[in-house]
Amino acid sequence: MAKNIVAAVTGASGALYAKLLLEQLCALRGQTGEVAVVFSDSGRDVFRYELGRSADELLAELPVKVYDNRSFYAPFASGSSDFESMVIAPCSMGTLARIATGVADSLICRAADVMLKERRRLVLVVRETPYSLVHLRNMAAVTEAGGIICPASPSFYSSPQTIEALAMTVVNRAISLAGLEVKSFRWGEEQLR
Repeated sequence: MAKNIVAAVTGASGALYAKLLLEQLCALRGQTGEVAVVFSDSGRDVFRYELGRSADELLAELPVKVYDNRSFYAPFASGSSDFESMVIAPCSMGTLARIATGVADSLICRAADVMLKERRRLVLVVRETPYSLVHLRNMAAVTEAGGIICPASPSFYSSPQTIEALAMTVVNRAISLAGLEVKSFRWGEEQLR
């Protein structure tokens, strides 16, 4: 059965993760129902800065439904919705802090709060280095509440040949953690190239 999933993009560096996540979720049609997308204002700014195009240009090419981060009328802002998973990629430390402390001051944070309270899958692709003790405590709080911290730390054992292939190691891991099946390199299997 197809799963409805929320993909959120915040203002941390790592817009390539967001682009690849959205493209991969759309490529998994059959497994995904509605792919709902929410960008923070900073997420849009970083996307344009790092990728040289606006988020709206990419979104116009994809079969997704876009929601305004300032609106709480999105279906996944309520626990009664049928959205099963949420991936925030990249997830800024500010967004992490608001989720960890229950501050639902935006649609992204409210949707994350709903995922936690309803015991659904919430995957945060955090993008910062190094981590401060505050960051680590916030990660622990989200983990204790049922969320999954997936650091944007790419793997190299699949011998990725491009920046995109390297970033896909993180994206595919996040998608797998969100409960979807994605064909990617698995340790002990023949390399996929």
